[in-house]
Amino acid sequence: MSYDLQQPDGIEKNKLYAEDTAVHDWYRFVLSYPPHLVRQYLQRFQVCPGQTVLDPFCGTGTTLVEAKKLGFASIGTEANPVVQFAAQTKLDWTLDPAALVSHAQTLATVAQARLTAHPGDWKSLDPDREKLLLTNSISPLPLHKALLLLETLDTAPDSVFRPIERLAFAKQLVSTASNLYFGPEVGVSRRKKEDVPLVEAWFAQISKMAADLATVADRSQVPAQVYLGDARSLPVAIAPASIAAVITSPPYPNEKDYTRTTRLESVLLGFLGSKQELRDHKQRLLRSNSRNIYKDDREGDLVAHCDRVMALADQIEQRRLELGKTSGFERAYHRVVRNYFGGMWRHFADLRPLLKSGASLAYVVGDQASFFRIPIRTGQILAELALDLGYEVVAIDLFRTRLATATQEQLREEVVVLRWPG
Repeated sequence: MSYDLQQPDGIEKNKLYAEDTAVHDWYRFVLSYPPHLVRQYLQRFQVCPGQTVLDPFCGTGTTLVEAKKLGFASIGTEANPVVQFAAQTKLDWTLDPAALVSHAQTLATVAQARLTAHPGDWKSLDPDREKLLLTNSISPLPLHKALLLLETLDTAPDSVFRPIERLAFAKQLVSTASNLYFGPEVGVSRRKKEDVPLVEAWFAQISKMAADLATVADRSQVPAQVYLGDARSLPVAIAPASIAAVITSPPYPNEKDYTRTTRLESVLLGFLGSKQELRDHKQRLLRSNSRNIYKDDREGDLVAHCDRVMALADQIEQRRLELGKTSGFERAYHRVVRNYFGGMWRHFADLRPLLKSGASLAYVVGDQASFFRIPIRTGQILAELALDLGYEVVAIDLFRTRLATATQEQLREEVVVLRWPG
């Protein structure tokens, strides 16, 4: 039976979204689903205290935050270093809120004094790091303020607050200081910010974080760990047969380069420093777009037996030839499809030993039409792959629909519900 999670209308819809509160707003990467969806599936799966929830594509930790708020231990893996940092920092609820605000107030005073002491001596990035950024991601004066504030944070003597202070910096770097905007893809606004009150915005963010910490202090000891790792090869630190539930949202097969979304904060915080580091990082990601497909990729071979995946890839390549498209990105589209589903097949296979008998799983995924407008029924195909690997397909629930920018069609976002029989 389908478990319908279409967004309700009117007052009830507003009530559900009002529940997206403490901790979630600290930093967002791609929020594929709202917290209330996690709560609904945790309830449906009858997860109990003492059991462990896994999110193998955890992003900034929506599933893990909700699990911790409800008293459930949780584990996440995330392949993007700055996003993994954000998720792990969001899950540390042991800090003293008042001490955090006091420490940040001291640093804000120091940073402001340094800004006024040398007004014409602007800091800038070295050329190798600057080349990694989208052109005009941030204007010279806001960049100077950001680098000076970050230097103040990183040289402060009390390091216990450094992660959360750097996380607040990352959020305000993008939302207050940068020229970036976020739609289907990240872009640079024509209207540039020549100056911004960055230190003030950073301190306001710290104050909000401290207030949120005060509301979740009673759950501070609930275990939550985020590993930097590839969901196609899960960490050996996760004990066999230890996972009672999985709630996650993997990347969708489309032309969205997720590394561009976090490029500015990745560079300034030191997670990326060269083009080679960027390439190494992309190679650790699930192959979901043509910008992280490489000639040596062979995961498509894992689904060579899946007629539906092979036919879809062949259809996309045939459409490319019919249209006479010859760019390197377009020639890679059919390989993205094969390697994306091959990577997910590998993930499902690698996950099996970690699951308890009877474990329940929910994968939030979306249909796509990015490759020459040929529809990719992501949820249906993933369900077939999971079935092939011994999972039971319980349901494919409609979560919501969204408008495709290229075709103006409504595409389905679904929750593929699985069960591992053991």
